[in-house]
Amino acid sequence: MVQPMEGIRILDVCDHTFVPAASAVLADWGADVIKIEHAKRGDAARGLGSSGALDLTGKVHAILEHANRGKRSLGLDLQTDEGIAILHRLVAISDVFLTNKPPNVRERLRISEEEVRPHNENIVYAAGTAWGPNGPEGNRGGYDMTSFWVRSGAAMATWYTDDERMPSQPGPAFGDSIGAMTIAGGIATALFHRERTGEALSLEVSLLGTGLWAMGAGVAMSHVSNTPWRPIDLSGARQPLLGNYVTADGYTINITCLQPLPYWQEFCRVIGRPELIEDERFTSYETLTENAGPAREIVNEVVTSRTLEELRELFADFSGQWTPALDTLEIIDDPQVKANGYVQDAETQDGIPFKLVAVPVQFNGEPAAPGRAPGFNEHGDEILTENLGMDWDEVIELKVKGVVA
Repeated sequence: MVQPMEGIRILDVCDHTFVPAASAVLADWGADVIKIEHAKRGDAARGLGSSGALDLTGKVHAILEHANRGKRSLGLDLQTDEGIAILHRLVAISDVFLTNKPPNVRERLRISEEEVRPHNENIVYAAGTAWGPNGPEGNRGGYDMTSFWVRSGAAMATWYTDDERMPSQPGPAFGDSIGAMTIAGGIATALFHRERTGEALSLEVSLLGTGLWAMGAGVAMSHVSNTPWRPIDLSGARQPLLGNYVTADGYTINITCLQPLPYWQEFCRVIGRPELIEDERFTSYETLTENAGPAREIVNEVVTSRTLEELRELFADFSGQWTPALDTLEIIDDPQVKANGYVQDAETQDGIPFKLVAVPVQFNGEPAAPGRAPGFNEHGDEILTENLGMDWDEVIELKVKGVVA
């Protein structure tokens, strides 16, 4: 299995999900990721009891596993001089320094770029924040719900005016996971640049900036039209093969064919109604859009009179774009997902099996091998003795002082 990041070491000084998930991506690609955790409580995410409506107190901490697969853990007190000295020794043998701390916290913890780079001039310094490093909110904390979803315009863009409540983002760590891929791509690019030029870059990614990027086309269209983007009611679309329909067994399917006339003609043949192709109401783009109502009734009749499986058979050779809407439990067993290895079998540190969504980038057509999150300080002794060359007397003394876990 190809591991393009093999030989790269990442020093991960992060909590929660957004930035840690970035190094999890790189760990899946072969990087050695050393996760620095608080010497007593560990990553703040370990103490998170719930995420919205999801209980995280069971035997599998799904969010922690998602964002920390494949890493090694060291509990280290960064508020002590000895702890910072150990961190600097790790910096010296690492390729990337990664943190999610806001600029003012980096300064307080002595982990700013200015503090880190003197210990390794070739290190890539990467940071992820909620709002970006500059401006009046540069030092504020935030989560993907606040910075990626709500502030970026995404929440308002999905808020139907007749709904009293603004919609929440679709799932836990939704914006975090998208932002993490952005950071991982930035780090990979910075390493490539270093390889070509010898220059070690710094990079910053924010949840706000990533959310804006995700909404980029809508923001641009809003500026051109001087109208805020709002949800589109597909039930009134002026073309029949664009919208949501409900099957006889209660599934919702979405049809999105953006070139209406050729797909309409093919659709008519597939459903056994070729005479509709010559129906004067539907013979041109203009007449089809003018008579979208009657055409939608035909589509609705086809869908509502059949089960999802019957529609799968009916549309097996239809080249138009359609799909059933699945929930987050159904998608695990979806044949297309299974065929591509998008969901993998994994085990916790205690051997408890669970399903883990794979990083979507596949090299040479192979999904990355599934990893697991480390236990708190699981690799602490190993990192101190093998990577830093400490003897056991030194390690024990540091443990007694509380510098390491």
